[in-house]
Amino acid sequence: MAPSKPRVRFAPSPTGYLHIGGARTALFNYLYAKRYGGTFVLRMEDTDQERSTPESVQAITDGLKWLGLDWDEGPGKEDPKYGPYFQTQRLDTYRKHADQLIAEGKAFRCYCTREEITQRREAVEKEKGQGSYKYEGTCHDLKAPPPGKTLQDAVIRFRMPAGEGTVSFDDKVLGTITKAYSDLDDWVMMRADGIPLYNYGCVIDDHLMEIDLVARGQEHVNSTFPQLMLYQALGWTPPAFAHLPLILGPDREKLSKRKHPEADVMLHKRTGIMPEALLNFVIRLGWSHGNDEVISREQMVEWFDFDGVGSTSGVWNPEKLQWLNQQWFKLLPPAVVAERLVPFLEARGFQAKGDSRLEPLVLALRERSRTLDEMANTATIYFKSGVTLDEKAAAKHLSGDSLNLLRQAREKLAALPAWTVEPLDGVVKTVSEAAQVGMGKVAQPIRVAITGNTTSPGIGETLLLVGREEALKRIDAALARGT
Repeated sequence: MAPSKPRVRFAPSPTGYLHIGGARTALFNYLYAKRYGGTFVLRMEDTDQERSTPESVQAITDGLKWLGLDWDEGPGKEDPKYGPYFQTQRLDTYRKHADQLIAEGKAFRCYCTREEITQRREAVEKEKGQGSYKYEGTCHDLKAPPPGKTLQDAVIRFRMPAGEGTVSFDDKVLGTITKAYSDLDDWVMMRADGIPLYNYGCVIDDHLMEIDLVARGQEHVNSTFPQLMLYQALGWTPPAFAHLPLILGPDREKLSKRKHPEADVMLHKRTGIMPEALLNFVIRLGWSHGNDEVISREQMVEWFDFDGVGSTSGVWNPEKLQWLNQQWFKLLPPAVVAERLVPFLEARGFQAKGDSRLEPLVLALRERSRTLDEMANTATIYFKSGVTLDEKAAAKHLSGDSLNLLRQAREKLAALPAWTVEPLDGVVKTVSEAAQVGMGKVAQPIRVAITGNTTSPGIGETLLLVGREEALKRIDAALARGT
């Protein structure tokens, strides 16, 4: 059962871009908060000081805003009770709680260097195998720094309780998971420079920000156990947990930007995927509602809960994403799609903003376009001056009787008082009836003359989109070519 008005968070490390897996985590938390009248919190785990730049933070916020996953609380929407929302601005808080744990004997300072730990790990793993090393407790009982060391040289480690025991939690996706104390060690909470490590910083922040539920990827399952031990040591009630299935690339390996460019959310904006389609696609990589495929934001909010989240990894399917994008071309108002098409046309050198042909263009091309980039490619024929004829199409449709039919159509097109679809189609019908030939015999020469090939939307739509002046100019060029 969901808590009343839950507080949930998305806490990315801003290291250059918004990952698809992060976007799905944000989406699931956002939907849970919206469904149950709660608060969606954005928090930046920016302790990787080399990679967590202002530009990296901007990349995260830009991606969330493009997807429409706006946060209720976080950067730019600070609540003085819970903020600040950057970990680097909360270092005094982490130090205070670490000092408390040391004073209570639940944490200790460790003066072992990284090089010493590495050497000991390599020795153990050489003898016992990968993953078998555990910190030996070298500094467990030190009351003061060893010779040549100061307090500033020490990392702070959590002190695991002595003796046997287990730690368990009920995951909203995976069920009950248990681990023995013997599988855990005295893990590092804080570096010597005061920077918290993930397992420590997120617990302090989640408690102080009153987070009720932590939904994150399955790669964090093992992190939950030391975090639960920390909650126990501090006397705090942990939140509920939901660990989401992985997202795999088409090669069935974990989706990563290094191997899979599609892992970058904003790549999809640049290639002409719409946010509605990407969210629709991403939610289905791990969650289902019956056999529903095309799902609106409103339906997501109404239907979402963690009982619909599966435990098996979702596999990236670019064809499915493009199919969904095409469905959203047809579901969204043409004016919305037209507005989003403008930057793609402008990138091709066309001044499309405010052009009255944009909405008719979307209506004409949405059945045959999978992305905005693809739609813009097809649309260039309607914006540029002149056309390059396909020689095979010209040889078949711009010679002999076809040329004569084109000449008759051109005369009637030029005389039309209104350049709209119905009278334009009417010209084709009139000429074909007068010549006692099928309408295709008239339409194809016109189509080839104004588009350069034999495929386009309906001939009336095509003529409308090209425009009177340009259409007549292209027909004249075709007629001149045939003489």
